[in-house]
Amino acid sequence: MKKFCFILTALVVTCFLVACSGSQGVSPKTIKEKKKIVVATESEFAPFEFKSLVNGKDTLVGADIELAKAIGEKLGVKVEFSWCPFDNVLANVQSGKADIAIAGISVTDERKKVYDFSDSYYTSENVVIVKKDKVNDYTSTDSLAKQTVGTQKGSVQETVAKKQIPKASVVSLTSNGEMINELKSGQLQAVVLEKAIAEGYIAQNDDLTLANFNLKSDGTDAYAVATRKGSDDLLKEINAVIKETKDSGKFDQWLKEASTYKQSK
Repeated sequence: MKKFCFILTALVVTCFLVACSGSQGVSPKTIKEKKKIVVATESEFAPFEFKSLVNGKDTLVGADIELAKAIGEKLGVKVEFSWCPFDNVLANVQSGKADIAIAGISVTDERKKVYDFSDSYYTSENVVIVKKDKVNDYTSTDSLAKQTVGTQKGSVQETVAKKQIPKASVVSLTSNGEMINELKSGQLQAVVLEKAIAEGYIAQNDDLTLANFNLKSDGTDAYAVATRKGSDDLLKEINAVIKETKDSGKFDQWLKEASTYKQSK
């Protein structure tokens, strides 16, 4: 009986440790020991992270990708990118599949309950894209009443659209590219995106334009690096990189350089 109780206790402790392993903080020491940092990101968020054909090979490029590389350089380790749909990016950090996430992630009160965040490295602005021949039809959020508006699943823009365009039918899709295609085909009448991303799509599609009205800032316009709770030492290293890239103007330069790449389809 004692032996049974001992085994049972051991199993309970083991299960507890396994369950908690994904929620433990990430330390620079651990990263250096495994000689790599795994970065969760997505691949359709130009100019921050997207795929482009480089030397005949599909390659992740963009300002966020360069920031991740700078963090890897600071820690003296290789950077391994783990890309997935945006709505799974943070989940991969929580589960332990990735050490950090860099994917144009806005800091919200709900997300701060589960994750630790770095200092902000970029301030975003949400905008609405419409077809150019419809720009005079959609001149306010009210003009989109009973229309279908696209957003990216799991994004802050999804929440913004539902709050600020409440009379519209908001459809959340996994892929930004899919949203743009549905806007062009008329299945969607508008799309809510971050301004830099929106301008990238408009540059590639001369039948699209920004709507002539603004969305309100809701306090979730700061992009930051996400990691698991308890990763204070790692965040100190990351924040040092962010400060250097902002002070030197490197991040703005990375955004400009990203505009020279053509997004893979």
